[in-house]
Amino acid sequence: MEKDPRNMTDQELVIWQKQCAESARTYLFSINQPLVYIREDGHTVAEYKDGNVLVVR
Repeated sequence: MEKDPRNMTDQELVIWQKQCAESARTYLFSINQPLVYIREDGHTVAEYKDGNVLVVR
């Protein structure tokens, strides 16, 4: 069982966040759905399993 995020050290929290993001990405790609997110430049993009990145907005 994983540790509660409220009780994690800063280093553990960073690792946990990266693992959660990778799990979400893997799951979405496994059901042929894109990963949609907002980039630092403010654009909303959809990233597909084949590596294509489409600017949505």
